[in-house]
Amino acid sequence: MFYEPASRDRKLLPHDPFKALVAPRPIGWISTMSRAGEINLAPYSFFNAFSGAPPLIGFSSEGAKDSATFAADSGEFVWNMATFELREAMNASSASRPRGENEFLFAGLEMAPCRIVKAPRVAASPCGLECRVTEIFRLKNLEGEAVGNILTLGQVVGVHLDERYVKDGRFDLAAAKTIVRCGYAADYAVVDAIFQMDRPQ
Repeated sequence: MFYEPASRDRKLLPHDPFKALVAPRPIGWISTMSRAGEINLAPYSFFNAFSGAPPLIGFSSEGAKDSATFAADSGEFVWNMATFELREAMNASSASRPRGENEFLFAGLEMAPCRIVKAPRVAASPCGLECRVTEIFRLKNLEGEAVGNILTLGQVVGVHLDERYVKDGRFDLAAAKTIVRCGYAADYAVVDAIFQMDRPQ
């Protein structure tokens, strides 16, 4: 089977498989604070790490949503690890709310202070990465036209880890039960098993 994205057979593939094919994707559960003190928390499925030294992560917002707007305004954001235990709260924080309305309160989540950035983090999350914005891109299509998506990149300047999940010097993702996005309307997976393969010499 082959098709060009704009002309797929919608009878055969009524749901665009793109997001399901590029999966699983880590969830960018992003907390931000505007310079006016407004707080936002929202999950992003277009999220990933892009560099190890320096540590850089980024999330892409489909439009000028609060996370992208507040991160641009303040120059900061926080990534919070989404886990199976926190799945309902993470999902609740994805609801469309009026600008500046605090999703922590709506999702029943406690805020914890960060050390370096002003935005709060999810207290119950086993990992939080404090970030300072390094670059913001307005994504474009092949014709060079802006498509409305905003990619925000940030350098990690502080790391919060729950010591319960640090075993033999490593963070145990399987024990934390990190969840990931698998595309389509409501598909997720949980990391509950890990296998290892050594890189060839």
